[in-house]
Amino acid sequence: MRRWDAEAVRRALQLYLVMGSVNTTRDPVEVLRQAITGGITLFQFREKGTGALTGEARLALALRLREVCSQHRIPFIVNDDVELAVAVEADGVHVGQEDADAALVRARIGEGRMLGVSAHSALEARHAVQAGADYLGVGPMYPTRSKADAHAVLGPAGVAELRAAGIAVPVVGIGGITPDTAAAVMAAEADGIAVISAIAGAADVHAATAQLAAITRTEQA
Repeated sequence: MRRWDAEAVRRALQLYLVMGSVNTTRDPVEVLRQAITGGITLFQFREKGTGALTGEARLALALRLREVCSQHRIPFIVNDDVELAVAVEADGVHVGQEDADAALVRARIGEGRMLGVSAHSALEARHAVQAGADYLGVGPMYPTRSKADAHAVLGPAGVAELRAAGIAVPVVGIGGITPDTAAAVMAAEADGIAVISAIAGAADVHAATAQLAAITRTEQA
């Protein structure tokens, strides 16, 4: 039986922070704490890119971030690395189209963990849902420098097109979203927004998070 029903997933997706050590010049644990007090509703540990931690250092950071999330009852998701997710007892895993077969990931993590899958078209979205995805990460919404391998920009229209195609599972928009563009993503019928630099790279993490949280709450009301 699924632990994460669609309504619980929608609530979790409202303001979704994706971050690893390479996305901030500060202690990522402190950044996460400030983001939680600012209003994030879900956190994904994504340790990729130049200078990313590996081995024991990667595991240690994951455990520290997981503990902070547990203390504040924020779901903790691991990007791509299923074994790490299991090791730290994460609440779920997110995989891209090129990372792993979503059906195999679902079989590995079981029904009790959340599974997110990146999708860039209605066809990819349908395959992800059939494989057991609880939510879809759709993007990039706007140009982004946080991912070197980012796909072509879809814009909020990419979310609207999935809805028009009958894709009803929870959807989070990701990629280049800022306070100026967050409302447009929500208006396209996304259930939330996922950001990296808009929070992790902000001078005032708490204030930046609170500003985005206010937008997503208003648009969902």
